[in-house]
Amino acid sequence: MLTGIEEVDWASLGHAYGPADDVPELLRGLASADPAERETALDGMYGAVHHQGDVYDSTLACIPFLLELVADPAVQDRGCIVELLTSIGGIELDDDDELDELDELAPDDEEFIPAANYAMAAAAIAAGADVFLGLVADPDPEVRLAAPCALASLHPEPARVLTLLRERLTVERDTEVRLALVAAVGRIALRHASLRDETVDWLGWLARAAHDPGLRLAALAQRARCAPAEIPDDVVPWVTRLLEEIRTAAQGPTAGADGYRAAAPTLIGQVRELLEEHAAGRPAPWTEELLRTLHTALDDRVDDRIALILAQLRSPDWGQRSDAIWLCGGLIRMWRGGYEEVVRLVGAQLHDPEPRLREAATSFLERLFELGGPASDALVARLTSAPAGSAPSTGPAGPAAPGLAGPGHGSGYAFVGRSGRDGALLALARAGDARAVPLLARALEEGEVRRELLYAMDGLGPSAAMLAPLLRRRLAEVELDERLYDRAAPLLYALAAVRGGQAVPEVLRVLRGAPENRRDWVRESALRTLASFGPAAGEAVPELRRLLAAESAAVATTAARALWAAEGDTGEALAALEWWLRPGVSGADWCCAALALAEIGPAAAGAAPALRPGLTSRDLWVRVRTATALWRVSGETAATLPVLLAAWEENRHARMDIAEVLAEMGPDASEAQLVILTELTRRRRHNAREGASGSHDIHLDEKLLTLCRAALARMERGRP
Repeated sequence: MLTGIEEVDWASLGHAYGPADDVPELLRGLASADPAERETALDGMYGAVHHQGDVYDSTLACIPFLLELVADPAVQDRGCIVELLTSIGGIELDDDDELDELDELAPDDEEFIPAANYAMAAAAIAAGADVFLGLVADPDPEVRLAAPCALASLHPEPARVLTLLRERLTVERDTEVRLALVAAVGRIALRHASLRDETVDWLGWLARAAHDPGLRLAALAQRARCAPAEIPDDVVPWVTRLLEEIRTAAQGPTAGADGYRAAAPTLIGQVRELLEEHAAGRPAPWTEELLRTLHTALDDRVDDRIALILAQLRSPDWGQRSDAIWLCGGLIRMWRGGYEEVVRLVGAQLHDPEPRLREAATSFLERLFELGGPASDALVARLTSAPAGSAPSTGPAGPAAPGLAGPGHGSGYAFVGRSGRDGALLALARAGDARAVPLLARALEEGEVRRELLYAMDGLGPSAAMLAPLLRRRLAEVELDERLYDRAAPLLYALAAVRGGQAVPEVLRVLRGAPENRRDWVRESALRTLASFGPAAGEAVPELRRLLAAESAAVATTAARALWAAEGDTGEALAALEWWLRPGVSGADWCCAALALAEIGPAAAGAAPALRPGLTSRDLWVRVRTATALWRVSGETAATLPVLLAAWEENRHARMDIAEVLAEMGPDASEAQLVILTELTRRRRHNAREGASGSHDIHLDEKLLTLCRAALARMERGRP
């Protein structure tokens, strides 16, 4: 075994962490009889030799030995090695764009060697891919599970592989292997156009004719993936019936976490344990991936996708409901739609006895902000209800906050577990529900508070003013050390949100005592809070005047804005702000001054001449900030509206700021009406990104829609 491994000069080769002289040990570890050694070796292969999907010269040198290990039935865990080879050789050799890109690279281009390595890896594994043909009938189900994808991805004779996979399906008895066979058939159809039509027809036949409902669902999902334009109109009831059949047909022990547990805390082991935990107790955990495939194929058919999720959320199977929540998380992040009933049903899961379902529901609701309203009652009930059958609680959580004792809950409440409470409370606060205020007060009286809760106070309205004394006390307790920004910034933001002007002494303490580490960040946060206090920050005026001369534009301009808010005199403030609008100032510094002038508004009309040069800047954000400020200080539309509309088309992430100005302009922005109407008719969120998301993405897009509706309403009211 591993013949010739010592003949390779491994030290002259490299991987992610330097010379590859440790690779022979990793390869031998893959063949070890000790499961812990095998897992450690596999972790090392992914961590160094195939780090984050990269292919190095040492990776290429490993391929013959990995193929040898796969072919040896005495080697255990060969399915993992097959998956490793599939990943290494995963470049699509028949993808013209990939090959053209490689051909266009010069040999001395820094991207040439990595690209060439990918191509060589795919070719090397394809040359030895016949080894995978015999694995479809291997006694080890894990090997049989990995083999179909390897064949579909790497074997150079797709027609031969297609025939083999379809034949194997007639004798295979393991459910997950059968699903892998169908998925591999779909992969071949996607990769090879010449085989697509016959494969789509076969998948359609299988979706109707197979006895096993799971197999029918897999075939339907793959057919939808290969031919999304041909997805039938009745796909939702069809899938719903299949899920019910799968649920009622499930027999035998549920998926669990049996077998060896490696002592070594490898990344591979951690991922495996998470997957096993996710599947534990579920009779058909594989339906999640099938539904994910189907949702991807449905793409912008948002109403069908919502209907499918609603059907799952009403299922008696908690696993189906959990899958629906995770699937809807991706849907609502990417697409606009009518989610009210979905949110209400997700809220109902907060009371389910299954903790994984409650966790999924809480995680989903945290990101909804204003869209979370339909679940508010369920969130309040979750946060304030005592355990079933218990007496009203006056324990650590104290007596019930006024107005929060629900039916059957008596006069007291008990918080749920800390992490669950914080998540539910965050969702309630972000939804803007005033019932979150007394619960936030209780949280502030306890120990550490999740920082997101402090940043969620800006949507709670006047009722949140009662939190100011608690926030003030907490800010007074923050030490003026190197971690000041991390600890104080959320509290400063919250104090600004609740207009806690009585905290001026505590804010000044932070402003004056900021350490060298991130001093400007601390000062800017404190100054922003003082600006929100308005005249109540009069005590801070001397400090604000001193900071007008700060070297940091962010600090100096925020100080100017706070000084104007405290005194109402624009003289010194405007002089300081115009200093940052001179030629040669960086775009970021110019934007700081423009933002401050926009906050001051008409009182800063004298700064209009200094602002105008920014309208022609090469920096888009300078143009947007300048146009916004110029409109707010002078009301000029002719010069600012064209700039804003051009930026709208140029950068979608500027649209929310621009829509806010258009709403202020009203009838004066009537030529923007088509732009606004177009945005309102789009189904895809303006900030949607494939494979990435932010916690505020949904909120920002919903805010854009609200501003667009407001702008349109004002434009229409201004018509003759």
